[in-house]
Amino acid sequence: MKHKMKYHLLATLLISSLMMGKNRPNILFVFTDDHAPHAIGAYNGWLKPVNPTPNIDQLASQGMLFEKSFCTNSICGPSRAVIMSGKHSHKNGFMNNGNSFDWNQQIFPKLLQKVGYQTAIYGKIHLKGKPQGFNDWAVLPGQGLYYNPDMIFADGRKRIDGYCTDVVTDLAVEWLTEKREKDKPFMLMVQHKAPHRNWMPALRHLNLYDDIEIPEPATLFDKWEDNAPPARHQELEIDRHMDLNYDLFVDLTPEYNQPASQKRQDRSAWHNMKRMSEEQLTTWRAAYGPKDEAFHKANLKGKELVRWKFQRYAKNYLRCVKGVDESIGRLRETLKELKIDDNTVVIYSSDQGFYIGDHGWYDKRWMYEESLMMPFIVKWPGVTKPGSRDRHLVQNLDYAETFLEMAGAKVPEDMQGASLVPLLKGEKPKDWRRSIYYHYYEYPSVHMIPRHYGIRTNRHKLMHFYQFGEEWELYDLKTDPDELHNLYGQKEHAKITAQLKKQLLKLQKHYQDDSDISEKPVAWQKQVRPGE
Repeated sequence: MKHKMKYHLLATLLISSLMMGKNRPNILFVFTDDHAPHAIGAYNGWLKPVNPTPNIDQLASQGMLFEKSFCTNSICGPSRAVIMSGKHSHKNGFMNNGNSFDWNQQIFPKLLQKVGYQTAIYGKIHLKGKPQGFNDWAVLPGQGLYYNPDMIFADGRKRIDGYCTDVVTDLAVEWLTEKREKDKPFMLMVQHKAPHRNWMPALRHLNLYDDIEIPEPATLFDKWEDNAPPARHQELEIDRHMDLNYDLFVDLTPEYNQPASQKRQDRSAWHNMKRMSEEQLTTWRAAYGPKDEAFHKANLKGKELVRWKFQRYAKNYLRCVKGVDESIGRLRETLKELKIDDNTVVIYSSDQGFYIGDHGWYDKRWMYEESLMMPFIVKWPGVTKPGSRDRHLVQNLDYAETFLEMAGAKVPEDMQGASLVPLLKGEKPKDWRRSIYYHYYEYPSVHMIPRHYGIRTNRHKLMHFYQFGEEWELYDLKTDPDELHNLYGQKEHAKITAQLKKQLLKLQKHYQDDSDISEKPVAWQKQVRPGE
């Protein structure tokens, strides 16, 4: 009996030793906000000629790029909650940005800590409340500011001078070089605010792309004639809704006197300007002053004004992306200097996609491809094949399970995603999902994108804007990748529609989504859609 007990003790110690050993990989997870895949060169989108992301492209060339990577709910906080919990929004309780995340629930950082990982997070978290599951952290309050941001640390709130992307990178580098316990594997989450609205670049990038014209998307002047009504009742058009002052900084100063017509505008850029030092403001005015003067002199109207707004917006967006790309380069260089790059998984992703003039829009929220698709690139030394590309349907729902399996931790049965480790190894599981489920909840709210749920397969997409009754959309992504022609209700597509509805119901049952999907009264519909 004593021998058996001794054996079990030795076995336990051996397992514990292996779990705590250096053979388990470190994980560096870089996560940005609103970075559309087509604004990454490696995704070969229409912005590739601009070459906005050389460091991220290099990461893809050394690892695996997922071509069909999607979110479950295209909005900032909910996307992060899904990643933390490995559960859909209706299960983790964080369905829209007005919610507060329950940090007491099961999340993957806590599970990593239990198996010996040191965990840290820096940057935007957007989940409210004090983070749990992290040995060290410093997070932005809410959306945070681009210039001289406040950061919330465990011991209080502090202002840090500098540009937000650089500030977050500095904190991460400091943790890697000075704070981490070198005998433990780590999970480091670096979460940038950029390139979130209002797209304020670093001072060093204010004149980047001034000498080029950004390619226009083919759908810049889309009128959504063949979509369901929601596409015509949104408030995210570059033409009608993008503000010259607050979104594009035309004549914007800390002393700007806001007209009554701008009361509903997002004023974060103005708040940023009020935080700037005189030196920062001087540099900013030197860059934008001549551009604003040229704009006023041109007196643009109609499509030419839309084109100018697109160029100003796209350049500022890509300038913010440039700062993120530089952060990737710096973080990877730090790993090399510390001689831990060979045992560190480097992952790049963003909370959802984004419109960069596609369909004439900015922002996200929709189940349309530009909003639904999110980048996911992984370099896992000795595991991922350099330059490989995967086409399985994956979601942010899968990230927690993947991190846990990488770390040798048990994946809880109530998590709803699937570990991507087999795909990262180059395997092709026969039982992999053939469709994904999506559900967006934030309505009525900013940009006025109605609640909708839907299913996407490799070829088709079916969406239902349920609060307005029978407002459905069906797209054949093979023949209509831009989703311009709604096929719902056409006789020749009745069979595939019925099949997709059946599959959609199965997904709702599988994920236990019992959300209220009832139609709203006609009076309510007319109130939120006046003039319909």
